[in-house]
Amino acid sequence: MLSCELHTHSELSHDGRDPVDLLVEQADAVGLDALAVTDHDEIEASVEAAELATERGMIGIPGLEVTSRAGHILGLGVDRRIEPGLPYENTLNRIRDAGGIAVIPHPFQESRHGVMANITRDQLAMADAIEVYNSRLFTGRANRQARHFAQENGLPMTAGSDAHISEMVGQARTLIDAKERTLQGVLDAIRAGDTKIDGKRTPWRISLRQFAGGVTRRIRRHVPSQG
Repeated sequence: MLSCELHTHSELSHDGRDPVDLLVEQADAVGLDALAVTDHDEIEASVEAAELATERGMIGIPGLEVTSRAGHILGLGVDRRIEPGLPYENTLNRIRDAGGIAVIPHPFQESRHGVMANITRDQLAMADAIEVYNSRLFTGRANRQARHFAQENGLPMTAGSDAHISEMVGQARTLIDAKERTLQGVLDAIRAGDTKIDGKRTPWRISLRQFAGGVTRRIRRHVPSQG
């Protein structure tokens, strides 16, 4: 079983803090076999992270978190930017056309752009996999809803730390029974549902710190510098 982190953010995300080398270093330190950096609507840092992870003997998974018209969708295994703002089904197709798989993160949490605020349950079932454990949820209700939906519909399940600071990389892991220790092997195993979930909640104080830090960074990036 490969221990994989499928949902993290670098400083390239509007609410991320750390450069990719720190995320990769943390992934290596906690014994991960694979890492995906999934910045909001950006791909450059993820491609760099995948290369750095490979140099350390891990599987680098390029990807991003796409802001579709319905909400957030993870595109894993893509090496090019997927245009934000497209309808839900179009975004799924763009990810697949780019050779990736479409995973729906925190689908039942409307406050964090979960897609279920804008689509039907039948549409949710069109995804390749559902993130059923997200470490940054303050209660377990949305995770339980996601797991129940995935089980009810026979959909593959994943977990992710949704780390916005490097210290939280690996907080939630997807254990993947891949036939090959390769990027394609990981993607194929997720599609087949050969996964198990291993995760723990991000401590509340750290979640609040990540949120507050993200707000501060967004403000700084949108306020013109003086002088």
